[in-house]
Amino acid sequence: MFFKKKAIVVAVLSMVAAGSVQAQTPGTALTIEKIMRDPKWIGTSPGNVFWSEDSKNVYFSWNPEGNRNDSLYVVGTDGKNIKKVPATERRKLPAQNGVYNRAETRKVYEKNGDIYLLDVKSGKATRVTNTVERESNPAFTHDEQEITFLRDNNLYQWRIANGQLAQLTDFRKGRKPADGEEKDPQRVWLRNQQTGLLQIVKEREADKAAFRKQQKADAPVRPLEIYVDDKIVSGVTLSPEERYVTYSLISRPKNAKVAIVPDFVTSSGYTEDLNTRTKVGDAQSTSEFFVYDIYRDTTFAVTMKNVEGIYDVPAYVLEQNKKASIAKDAADSKTKKAEMRTTTLYGPYWSENGKHAVVVARAADNKDRWILSLDPATGNLNLLDRQHDDAWINGPGISYGAGDIGWMPDNESVWFHSEESGYSHLYAVNVKTGNKKALTSGKFEVSDVQLSRDKKHFYFTANKVHPGERHFYKMPVNGGEMVQLTTMPGAYEVALSPDEKMLAFRYSYSNKPWELYLMNNKKGAKPRQVTNSLTEEFKAYNWREPEVISFKAQDGADVYARLYQPATKKANGPAVIFVHGAGYLQNAHKWWSSYFREYMFHNFLVDQGYTVLDIDYRGSAGYGRDVRTGIYQFMGGKDLSDHVDGAKLLVDKYNVDPKKIGIYGGSYGGFITLMAMFTEPDIFAAGAALRSVTDWAHYNHGYTSNILNTPQTDSLAYAKSSPIYYAEGLKGALLICHGMVDTNVHFQDVVRLTQRLIELGKDNWELAVYPVEDHGFTEPASWTDEYKRIYKLFEENLKDK
Repeated sequence: MFFKKKAIVVAVLSMVAAGSVQAQTPGTALTIEKIMRDPKWIGTSPGNVFWSEDSKNVYFSWNPEGNRNDSLYVVGTDGKNIKKVPATERRKLPAQNGVYNRAETRKVYEKNGDIYLLDVKSGKATRVTNTVERESNPAFTHDEQEITFLRDNNLYQWRIANGQLAQLTDFRKGRKPADGEEKDPQRVWLRNQQTGLLQIVKEREADKAAFRKQQKADAPVRPLEIYVDDKIVSGVTLSPEERYVTYSLISRPKNAKVAIVPDFVTSSGYTEDLNTRTKVGDAQSTSEFFVYDIYRDTTFAVTMKNVEGIYDVPAYVLEQNKKASIAKDAADSKTKKAEMRTTTLYGPYWSENGKHAVVVARAADNKDRWILSLDPATGNLNLLDRQHDDAWINGPGISYGAGDIGWMPDNESVWFHSEESGYSHLYAVNVKTGNKKALTSGKFEVSDVQLSRDKKHFYFTANKVHPGERHFYKMPVNGGEMVQLTTMPGAYEVALSPDEKMLAFRYSYSNKPWELYLMNNKKGAKPRQVTNSLTEEFKAYNWREPEVISFKAQDGADVYARLYQPATKKANGPAVIFVHGAGYLQNAHKWWSSYFREYMFHNFLVDQGYTVLDIDYRGSAGYGRDVRTGIYQFMGGKDLSDHVDGAKLLVDKYNVDPKKIGIYGGSYGGFITLMAMFTEPDIFAAGAALRSVTDWAHYNHGYTSNILNTPQTDSLAYAKSSPIYYAEGLKGALLICHGMVDTNVHFQDVVRLTQRLIELGKDNWELAVYPVEDHGFTEPASWTDEYKRIYKLFEENLKDK
């Protein structure tokens, strides 16, 4: 289906044939059809890497034969003799994830909804449960004599020595039944009259009461019945001394409206509606945190009411109030006791000796994260660290939930991530003294942190060498020298062996897809490549290594980008700028891109004489807090100006004709493309906007509210940031492509923009729709059609006729 110049038509485009290929072996020329085939033509990289419990073997998913699905493979530490794991052996393997006892001699895990206890040395697994219900979240008790697990959100305890099972909680849906006592005054009067006048009635009532009392006395001790109404029980955790159970109750909004996406191509022959999500600003779920005191048989809520910052008004609201003269001044507004902000508590996280507990609290507006010590006896919270950001809290190791957090070996300090310095680094804070220490520092980011088995070192990944390289490091637990264990430029996804003597890792470079390697765990060790996944057809082409460059933006910030140039440079040639999606994502790096189709397309474009620039604009990952939040309250501001500055760089330094610059991208990249075509029409001659957000007020809450707040509280931010308000500025040629069953950025987005363009009388745009595609295309035919249209757009508008 194809929409063109205000009219809806069905058309088959005649596509421009591929031009000559530069410096390639005959027969290796790229075509769009070739690039956009099922990715198995490239070869299937290994994935899901994990070690055997005895550190003798590495398991991984792989598909060297190009089958429909990947299979499980295993290889020894010598990296030789790779074998496919038979199904019978695969089914017997313990789950990758699980919880170890402190000596790491036992492991408890869930597999297929049942709980197992593994003896690590012998490899023998004992099946703890075998039920039709799912059991999950297994853990050892502090004395390691029992295993706890969840069944239907209730906590159970299984004694290892004798298999005795006990239920520790009794959460029940609905409301607590009435106690049976009559409340109506008239009926109470009649009952009293009967027992006062008639002796037999009085005696029988007394017998009933005595029987109930005896029945209650004879009944076994049961956990307290906790009625939760229609709320969802979550995060059920037993304290080390087995006295307290902490849990959360999540309330889902009753009046939230869920958007519908119609699916037109179905097996039933009928249009079927897909329930997707709410829109930003709609009612959201809320969470309450409770403690159940088993000894006292009572529950109570833990409240944030005395925590610093819980009544603070967001800075943007203060600014709005100040401008509107609603408050006397900003200072008065800031100190005013407003209603308590909505928060979610995560945890608790108990120290290994069982003496201390901490929780992480996140504000619903995501402008604060607190780390607090918890006294479960009283519910009192003590502030250890508060990270505040007028924009929003995020970053490696922080994310949107609890983030990465753990206990130091002294059992008195917890380690965590913070962007306090402007970059996500490791910190430790003492729960007794409140003293905080930075364990890492510098203009780089730390992620994927884990403690060594002896708790003397941290292992983590960092981009210290270059923003576009991710290496694996080892560092003393209290800070100090970061020992870089990996050396090849690119990126590493490392699985440390249980005995910590070896590293198994996936490694890739900008023009080399991921492969599996093995290496001794020491500085200077030589990595050994285990897999060779690429097909001969893929290897036959000389894939370019894009140059990772940086340039100064108009506000002085450093902006990184990938640059692809033709072997033979031509003055006043055409150029294309690619805009990656997701916003908070990095693509100007030195490893194999998740945008591998686009990478291949860029090679194809260079073969046709284009220069290609792929920019990590403001809002991208990998560059610290200021870059991450550079789009706050204005998407289409600095993120777009970075692309305008990139276009200027192409003209000034790389001999590109200023009238021959195109732009394209998907999702957030499609949004930027629309903003570029509507607000910078003299810079970009053509643009292809794929699966684009056209109006942020119609996107989801979790992502959008962090950056633009909500439409009802910050309407100006939404108007400034949404392309639909700027459509009148379109001058160049615009191609819009969208999947009709997109459950992320709904097809409605482009339908509304289409109507806007029609009403404005614009005639230099086209809309191509894909009836069976969601946000991420899956069908090679769809990819091929879309990129043929993109190429045709650039050929017709960026090259001399």
